[in-house]
Amino acid sequence: MTVSGNNLRGTRESDRPSDGSELHVTQDGPRDAPALLLIHGTAASGRSWDPMVPLLTGSHRAIRVDLLGCGESAGLGAVGYSVPDQAHRVAAALDRLGVEKVVAVGHSSGSAVATALAELRPDLVSAVVVMDFGPHMRAYLDPLLPAVSKPWSELSDDQFRELMRSGFSPDYEIPQEYVDQFRDIDPVVFAAASQANLAYIDERSLPERLAPLGKPLLVIFGEDDTRFDSAFTVEYRVVPDTTVVLLPGVGHSPNLEDPARTAAALLAFTGDHDTAGTDR
Repeated sequence: MTVSGNNLRGTRESDRPSDGSELHVTQDGPRDAPALLLIHGTAASGRSWDPMVPLLTGSHRAIRVDLLGCGESAGLGAVGYSVPDQAHRVAAALDRLGVEKVVAVGHSSGSAVATALAELRPDLVSAVVVMDFGPHMRAYLDPLLPAVSKPWSELSDDQFRELMRSGFSPDYEIPQEYVDQFRDIDPVVFAAASQANLAYIDERSLPERLAPLGKPLLVIFGEDDTRFDSAFTVEYRVVPDTTVVLLPGVGHSPNLEDPARTAAALLAFTGDHDTAGTDR
Protein backbone atom coordinates (compact mmCIF):
# COMPACT_ATOMS: atom_id res chain seq x y z
CA MET A 1 0.00 0.00 0.00
CA THR A 2 1.24 3.48 -0.82
CA VAL A 3 -0.25 6.48 0.91
CA SER A 4 -0.30 10.15 -0.01
CA GLY A 5 -2.23 13.09 1.34
CA ASN A 6 -2.57 16.67 2.43
CA ASN A 7 -2.97 18.30 5.83
CA LEU A 8 -1.89 15.12 7.59
CA ARG A 9 0.82 14.20 10.01
CA GLY A 10 3.22 11.86 8.19
CA THR A 11 1.58 12.31 4.82
CA ARG A 12 3.49 9.66 2.88
CA GLU A 13 4.35 6.12 3.82
CA SER A 14 4.80 2.80 2.04
CA ASP A 15 3.76 -0.73 2.82
CA ARG A 16 3.63 -3.79 0.57
CA PRO A 17 1.13 -6.49 1.57
CA SER A 18 2.42 -10.05 1.40
CA ASP A 19 -0.22 -11.16 -1.12
CA GLY A 20 1.48 -9.17 -3.88
CA SER A 21 -1.33 -6.63 -4.31
CA GLU A 22 -0.65 -2.97 -3.71
CA LEU A 23 -3.34 -0.36 -3.17
CA HIS A 24 -2.67 3.32 -3.44
CA VAL A 25 -4.50 5.38 -0.82
CA THR A 26 -4.88 9.18 -0.75
CA GLN A 27 -5.90 11.02 2.41
CA ASP A 28 -7.03 14.62 2.82
CA GLY A 29 -8.31 16.47 5.87
CA PRO A 30 -7.63 16.23 9.60
CA ARG A 31 -6.56 12.84 10.91
CA ASP A 32 -8.85 13.10 13.94
CA ALA A 33 -11.97 14.00 11.94
CA PRO A 34 -14.70 11.47 11.06
CA ALA A 35 -13.52 9.32 8.17
CA LEU A 36 -15.16 9.05 4.76
CA LEU A 37 -13.95 6.20 2.56
CA LEU A 38 -14.48 7.09 -1.11
CA ILE A 39 -14.49 4.11 -3.51
CA HIS A 40 -14.50 4.75 -7.27
CA GLY A 41 -16.35 2.80 -9.94
CA THR A 42 -15.11 0.63 -12.81
CA ALA A 43 -12.61 2.23 -15.20
CA ALA A 44 -11.92 5.12 -12.83
CA SER A 45 -9.63 5.89 -9.89
CA GLY A 46 -9.56 7.86 -6.67
CA ARG A 47 -9.06 10.97 -8.80
CA SER A 48 -12.72 10.81 -9.79
CA TRP A 49 -13.47 12.27 -6.34
CA ASP A 50 -11.20 15.31 -6.85
CA PRO A 51 -14.05 17.84 -7.32
CA MET A 52 -15.74 16.72 -4.10
CA VAL A 53 -12.78 16.39 -1.74
CA PRO A 54 -12.33 20.12 -0.98
CA LEU A 55 -16.01 20.26 -0.05
CA LEU A 56 -15.62 17.44 2.48
CA THR A 57 -12.34 18.08 4.24
CA GLY A 58 -13.50 21.01 6.34
CA SER A 59 -15.21 18.48 8.58
CA HIS A 60 -13.96 15.04 7.49
CA ARG A 61 -10.93 12.93 6.77
CA ALA A 62 -11.39 11.85 3.15
CA ILE A 63 -9.73 8.53 2.32
CA ARG A 64 -9.64 7.48 -1.33
CA VAL A 65 -8.49 4.12 -2.60
CA ASP A 66 -7.38 3.12 -6.08
CA LEU A 67 -8.79 -0.38 -6.46
CA LEU A 68 -6.51 -3.08 -7.79
CA GLY A 69 -5.42 -2.36 -11.35
CA CYS A 70 -6.70 1.23 -11.28
CA GLY A 71 -5.00 4.59 -10.84
CA GLU A 72 -1.68 4.19 -9.04
CA SER A 73 -2.43 0.77 -7.56
CA ALA A 74 -0.68 -2.39 -8.65
CA GLY A 75 -1.81 -4.25 -11.76
CA LEU A 76 -4.15 -7.19 -11.68
CA GLY A 77 -1.56 -9.89 -12.29
CA ALA A 78 -2.66 -13.29 -11.00
CA VAL A 79 -4.56 -11.86 -8.00
CA GLY A 80 -8.34 -12.29 -7.90
CA TYR A 81 -10.65 -9.39 -8.68
CA SER A 82 -13.88 -10.51 -7.01
CA VAL A 83 -15.81 -7.90 -5.04
CA PRO A 84 -15.16 -9.65 -1.68
CA ASP A 85 -11.44 -9.83 -2.57
CA GLN A 86 -11.45 -6.09 -3.23
CA ALA A 87 -13.20 -5.45 0.08
CA HIS A 88 -10.60 -7.56 1.91
CA ARG A 89 -7.80 -5.46 0.42
CA VAL A 90 -9.53 -2.19 1.29
CA ALA A 91 -10.11 -3.37 4.87
CA ALA A 92 -6.45 -4.36 5.18
CA ALA A 93 -5.39 -0.93 3.91
CA LEU A 94 -7.61 0.82 6.46
CA ASP A 95 -6.28 -1.39 9.24
CA ARG A 96 -2.72 -0.47 8.29
CA LEU A 97 -3.68 3.19 8.52
CA GLY A 98 -5.19 2.64 11.96
CA VAL A 99 -8.69 3.67 10.84
CA GLU A 100 -11.32 2.34 13.22
CA LYS A 101 -14.60 3.64 11.72
CA VAL A 102 -15.62 4.88 8.26
CA VAL A 103 -18.68 5.83 6.32
CA ALA A 104 -18.15 3.75 3.18
CA VAL A 105 -19.11 5.69 0.04
CA GLY A 106 -19.23 3.96 -3.33
CA HIS A 107 -19.77 5.47 -6.76
CA SER A 108 -21.30 3.12 -9.33
CA SER A 109 -19.71 -0.32 -8.92
CA GLY A 110 -17.71 1.07 -5.99
CA SER A 111 -21.03 0.71 -4.17
CA ALA A 112 -20.65 -3.06 -4.41
CA VAL A 113 -17.22 -2.86 -2.75
CA ALA A 114 -18.63 -0.56 -0.04
CA THR A 115 -21.42 -3.07 0.59
CA ALA A 116 -18.99 -6.01 0.67
CA LEU A 117 -16.81 -4.09 3.13
CA ALA A 118 -19.82 -3.60 5.42
CA GLU A 119 -20.57 -7.32 5.16
CA LEU A 120 -16.97 -8.27 5.87
CA ARG A 121 -16.25 -5.70 8.57
CA PRO A 122 -19.39 -4.42 10.30
CA ASP A 123 -17.10 -3.25 13.10
CA LEU A 124 -15.33 -0.90 10.69
CA VAL A 125 -18.24 0.50 8.65
CA SER A 126 -20.64 2.80 10.49
CA ALA A 127 -22.83 3.61 7.46
CA VAL A 128 -22.98 2.99 3.71
CA VAL A 129 -23.54 5.37 0.79
CA VAL A 130 -24.58 3.99 -2.61
CA MET A 131 -24.22 6.40 -5.51
CA ASP A 132 -25.80 5.58 -8.88
CA PHE A 133 -25.66 1.81 -8.66
CA GLY A 134 -28.82 -0.18 -9.18
CA PRO A 135 -29.98 -2.63 -6.53
CA HIS A 136 -29.71 -5.44 -9.10
CA MET A 137 -29.14 -5.85 -12.83
CA ARG A 138 -32.85 -5.51 -13.65
CA ALA A 139 -32.29 -1.80 -13.04
CA TYR A 140 -29.58 -1.71 -15.72
CA LEU A 141 -30.68 0.20 -18.81
CA ASP A 142 -28.24 -1.69 -21.05
CA PRO A 143 -26.81 1.27 -22.98
CA LEU A 144 -25.36 0.11 -26.27
CA LEU A 145 -21.62 0.71 -26.52
CA PRO A 146 -20.26 1.91 -29.86
CA ALA A 147 -18.50 -0.74 -31.89
CA VAL A 148 -14.72 -0.57 -31.47
CA SER A 149 -12.55 -1.90 -34.28
CA LYS A 150 -9.19 -0.73 -32.91
CA PRO A 151 -7.11 -1.89 -29.94
CA TRP A 152 -7.87 0.04 -26.75
CA SER A 153 -4.49 1.80 -26.94
CA GLU A 154 -5.26 3.22 -30.39
CA LEU A 155 -8.61 4.84 -29.57
CA SER A 156 -8.86 8.60 -29.82
CA ASP A 157 -10.16 10.78 -27.00
CA ASP A 158 -13.44 11.23 -28.89
CA GLN A 159 -13.85 7.46 -29.20
CA PHE A 160 -13.24 7.06 -25.47
CA ARG A 161 -15.85 9.73 -24.79
CA GLU A 162 -18.34 7.75 -26.87
CA LEU A 163 -17.59 4.65 -24.82
CA MET A 164 -18.06 6.66 -21.62
CA ARG A 165 -21.17 8.58 -22.69
CA SER A 166 -23.69 6.60 -20.60
CA GLY A 167 -21.63 7.42 -17.51
CA PHE A 168 -22.84 11.03 -17.65
CA SER A 169 -25.91 13.10 -18.50
CA PRO A 170 -26.25 13.76 -22.24
CA ASP A 171 -25.26 17.44 -22.06
CA TYR A 172 -22.27 16.98 -19.73
CA GLU A 173 -18.85 17.65 -21.23
CA ILE A 174 -16.61 14.80 -20.07
CA PRO A 175 -13.37 16.23 -18.62
CA GLN A 176 -10.09 15.24 -20.25
CA GLU A 177 -8.79 14.00 -16.91
CA TYR A 178 -11.60 11.45 -16.70
CA VAL A 179 -10.92 10.33 -20.27
CA ASP A 180 -7.30 9.83 -19.26
CA GLN A 181 -8.36 7.72 -16.25
CA PHE A 182 -10.40 5.47 -18.51
CA ARG A 183 -7.56 5.22 -21.02
CA ASP A 184 -5.14 4.19 -18.26
CA ILE A 185 -7.21 1.17 -17.21
CA ASP A 186 -6.01 -2.15 -18.60
CA PRO A 187 -8.84 -3.67 -20.71
CA VAL A 188 -8.26 -6.97 -18.87
CA VAL A 189 -8.88 -5.20 -15.57
CA PHE A 190 -11.98 -3.51 -16.98
CA ALA A 191 -13.41 -6.86 -18.10
CA ALA A 192 -12.50 -8.60 -14.84
CA ALA A 193 -14.05 -5.84 -12.72
CA SER A 194 -17.22 -5.76 -14.80
CA GLN A 195 -17.68 -9.53 -14.54
CA ALA A 196 -16.97 -9.52 -10.80
CA ASN A 197 -19.50 -6.77 -10.11
CA LEU A 198 -22.16 -8.58 -12.13
CA ALA A 199 -21.50 -11.83 -10.27
CA TYR A 200 -21.77 -10.08 -6.91
CA ILE A 201 -25.22 -8.54 -7.46
CA ASP A 202 -26.46 -11.58 -9.38
CA GLU A 203 -25.77 -13.68 -6.31
CA ARG A 204 -27.75 -11.32 -4.04
CA SER A 205 -29.03 -7.79 -4.60
CA LEU A 206 -27.54 -4.89 -2.66
CA PRO A 207 -30.72 -4.35 -0.59
CA GLU A 208 -30.73 -8.05 0.35
CA ARG A 209 -27.12 -7.73 1.47
CA LEU A 210 -27.53 -4.45 3.32
CA ALA A 211 -30.84 -5.02 5.11
CA PRO A 212 -29.53 -7.50 7.73
CA LEU A 213 -26.50 -5.36 8.59
CA GLY A 214 -28.36 -2.63 10.44
CA LYS A 215 -26.23 0.14 8.88
CA PRO A 216 -27.75 3.51 7.96
CA LEU A 217 -27.90 3.85 4.18
CA LEU A 218 -27.82 6.88 1.90
CA VAL A 219 -28.67 6.42 -1.78
CA ILE A 220 -27.69 9.32 -4.08
CA PHE A 221 -28.87 9.03 -7.66
CA GLY A 222 -28.88 11.28 -10.71
CA GLU A 223 -32.40 11.40 -12.13
CA ASP A 224 -30.94 11.50 -15.65
CA ASP A 225 -28.80 8.39 -15.19
CA THR A 226 -28.86 6.46 -18.47
CA ARG A 227 -26.99 3.46 -17.08
CA PHE A 228 -29.25 2.54 -14.14
CA ASP A 229 -32.94 3.42 -13.86
CA SER A 230 -33.38 5.81 -10.93
CA ALA A 231 -36.94 4.51 -10.41
CA PHE A 232 -35.45 1.38 -8.84
CA THR A 233 -34.04 3.38 -5.93
CA VAL A 234 -37.34 2.70 -4.15
CA GLU A 235 -36.16 -0.89 -3.64
CA TYR A 236 -33.40 0.31 -1.32
CA ARG A 237 -36.06 1.38 1.17
CA VAL A 238 -36.35 -2.19 2.43
CA VAL A 239 -33.10 -1.39 4.26
CA PRO A 240 -33.93 0.17 7.64
CA ASP A 241 -32.85 3.80 8.13
CA THR A 242 -32.49 4.58 4.42
CA THR A 243 -32.39 8.05 2.88
CA VAL A 244 -32.79 8.45 -0.89
CA VAL A 245 -31.68 11.66 -2.61
CA LEU A 246 -32.50 12.15 -6.31
CA LEU A 247 -30.59 14.87 -8.16
CA PRO A 248 -32.47 16.42 -11.11
CA GLY A 249 -30.39 17.22 -14.16
CA VAL A 250 -27.60 14.85 -13.10
CA GLY A 251 -26.56 11.62 -14.80
CA HIS A 252 -24.56 8.60 -13.64
CA SER A 253 -21.66 10.54 -12.08
CA PRO A 254 -22.87 13.07 -9.48
CA ASN A 255 -19.39 13.30 -7.97
CA LEU A 256 -18.19 14.90 -11.22
CA GLU A 257 -21.34 16.43 -12.66
CA ASP A 258 -22.57 18.23 -9.54
CA PRO A 259 -20.06 17.89 -6.70
CA ALA A 260 -21.65 20.68 -4.62
CA ARG A 261 -25.11 19.10 -4.40
CA THR A 262 -23.62 15.65 -3.98
CA ALA A 263 -21.33 16.77 -1.15
CA ALA A 264 -24.21 18.59 0.55
CA ALA A 265 -26.33 15.42 0.56
CA LEU A 266 -23.42 13.37 1.85
CA LEU A 267 -22.54 15.81 4.63
CA ALA A 268 -26.17 16.08 5.76
CA PHE A 269 -26.23 12.30 6.11
CA THR A 270 -22.87 11.95 7.80
CA GLY A 271 -23.79 14.62 10.32
CA ASP A 272 -26.13 12.05 11.82
CA HIS A 273 -24.16 8.86 11.24
CA ASP A 274 -20.39 9.30 11.08
CA THR A 275 -17.87 8.47 13.79
CA ALA A 276 -14.34 9.74 14.11
CA GLY A 277 -11.78 7.44 12.46
CA THR A 278 -8.77 7.47 14.75
CA ASP A 279 -5.21 6.33 14.17
CA ARG A 280 -3.81 3.73 16.48
